[in-house]
Amino acid sequence: MSVRFAELDWKPTPMGDISLRRRRDPGSGQDVYEVKLGDEYLMSSLFTAGEIALARLGLEGLPEMGLDVAVGGLGLGYTARAVLDDARVRSLIVVDALAEVIGWHERGLVPLGPGLVDDPRCRLVHGDFFAGVGEDGGLDPDDPGRRFHAVLLDIDHSPRQVLHPRHEALYRPDGMRALAGRLRPGGAFALWSNDPPDDSFSAVLADTFAESEAHVVHFDNPLQQGTAANTVYVARKGPAGP
Repeated sequence: MSVRFAELDWKPTPMGDISLRRRRDPGSGQDVYEVKLGDEYLMSSLFTAGEIALARLGLEGLPEMGLDVAVGGLGLGYTARAVLDDARVRSLIVVDALAEVIGWHERGLVPLGPGLVDDPRCRLVHGDFFAGVGEDGGLDPDDPGRRFHAVLLDIDHSPRQVLHPRHEALYRPDGMRALAGRLRPGGAFALWSNDPPDDSFSAVLADTFAESEAHVVHFDNPLQQGTAANTVYVARKGPAGP
């Protein structure tokens, strides 16, 4: 059993000071891992339903074996783990702008880290997901023109609540068209959001993709003694897309 509280890592980054903390939950007695950026809580191992649903809903309906998947945002690794738990997945690239977060996994500071690092299908890439989506970028540094069966994104709080102003462009029509260009025909884009479904962003998806839907994911919130919800947007490219 761990001590009641420990700060496992703290580093200054261009986006602010990031810290990884472990505390013992008084109710369950289990260890809870939390990530803070500055004074903001980014994620907690108490609340993983949305991250797991992002993978499940994003890969749902992709029938072929040998799926190639890209994930934007590593965090505590729950989306990546859920992707790798799908037997159809051939390869996974996880792009994160913070080398410190990748280091937590490589050093075994977070529970899911060793399983991700040791899986031969998985590569953790230090890079800018948003730049990679752009016309001159690429999500795979070894193959910039590579397209994926699915691209899953969990970095910003929501399309309206971004961690950095330069992220905003991705959620506009030109940004979504650029992202669609990183997908294979029939491929899927899925986005996690902490906000309720946003009609304006749903309209952008509908104008860009052949089909799209916003799923509300409910989960228990023991801190508030009730339930909470995230949104997972899923959009699919047409079978003969560009």
